[in-house]
Amino acid sequence: MLYQLQEFHRALLEPISSWAEIAAKMFTNPVSPLSSLPISQRLAAGYELLHRLGKEYEKPEFNIKNIVSRGKQVAVNEFVNIEKPFCRLIRFKRFSDDIKIIQEMKKDPTVLIVAPLSGHHATLLKDTVRTLLQDHKVYITDWTDARLVPLSDGSFSLDNYIHYIQEFIRHIGVEHLHVISVCQPTVPVLAAISLMASNGEKTPLTMTMMGGPIDARKSPTSVNSLATNKSYEWFENNVIFSVPSNHPGAGRKVYPGFLQHTGFVAMNPDRHLKSHWDYFQDLLKGDSQDAKAHREFYDEYNAVLDMDAEYYLDTIKTVFQDFSLPNGTWKVAGQLVKPQDIKTTALLTIEGELDDISGSGQTKAAIDLCKSIPTSKKKHYEVVGAGHYGIFAGRRWREFVYPQISDFIRENEPSSKSIATSYKTVRKTAVKKPSTAKKRA
Repeated sequence: MLYQLQEFHRALLEPISSWAEIAAKMFTNPVSPLSSLPISQRLAAGYELLHRLGKEYEKPEFNIKNIVSRGKQVAVNEFVNIEKPFCRLIRFKRFSDDIKIIQEMKKDPTVLIVAPLSGHHATLLKDTVRTLLQDHKVYITDWTDARLVPLSDGSFSLDNYIHYIQEFIRHIGVEHLHVISVCQPTVPVLAAISLMASNGEKTPLTMTMMGGPIDARKSPTSVNSLATNKSYEWFENNVIFSVPSNHPGAGRKVYPGFLQHTGFVAMNPDRHLKSHWDYFQDLLKGDSQDAKAHREFYDEYNAVLDMDAEYYLDTIKTVFQDFSLPNGTWKVAGQLVKPQDIKTTALLTIEGELDDISGSGQTKAAIDLCKSIPTSKKKHYEVVGAGHYGIFAGRRWREFVYPQISDFIRENEPSSKSIATSYKTVRKTAVKKPSTAKKRA
């Protein structure tokens, strides 16, 4: 019933939001006589804010058309490599007219970014993708909004998630593959690679785990506390609803995106209120740059997808209530997950000093679980001053985190040490690294 009420509310707001958008343009368009009124700018700012508060936010596009690689502009095209009911494997392919650039890019390592399936779309990692494309071939998991998946495609569980990751890894090939998981997928990615190792399969060269709940018992945050303070049945009875009939996934049990968004905002209501007030002030002052930054952030932040109920409830129980991975009790399709079986995949864990979603030590726990990886192949990096989003987007990501990942990947490529050392030298001259950043092995 709640989902139907939300749809009614959305339908009610849609004409109001559209009207507010038109009104804002009428008070700002130079050809409109209303734009010459003394209070036109204030009225336009108010209507623009009303429009953005009431509009529906669709899934954004990656919209990465070109990047700079080797000091030259390089075109980028987006391709779907594999399409499954609940996920697409996307490749960003780089093109250049410069033969030398093409030859160099062909030698670049291959990276699979496993994006979170925890509310926001994979486009939240747009900055991550764009930065990695400078020196890497990049794939990413693009998870599908569950309300768009017909019931005939079946349900989607945490086990299914792991099998998807394994299929993508096998499709790309492990010979030059480096897997990067951001937040939620650190747990299923570690499980996927552990099971591959246990079964005698070759595994990727490296796995980089960023801000994820490998062991959610360590430094629990408000996110962790909610999962431990409420029973499994509470989540099943209070946050799971059926998709209404006006969507392709009608009848599917989901954890709706609008509920997730409410939870996101409730974590920092004062911050969001101030951000919208600042946006209103920027519109009044004509500060188009800050206003644009606000719109870009909230276009992404407010676009939230539905998660299949089975997957969501599996995650709550396995990761945040039973702590099955660190306890060594997790079974996937009847097979025990044993990180200690991983021997040839190097491991880099990354945490933000101020992360309020995955607390300190939660990601680093992977280092102790992967006992058979040589100590020389395991590293931990803490990003000083960074919150959760700062480890994969923004200035700290580009200036501090990315060089760490790039160097780690090059160090573990099946190439000579001289090439890795040469690359590191280039990175040091291009990026100033933080003198206060903490590095731990």
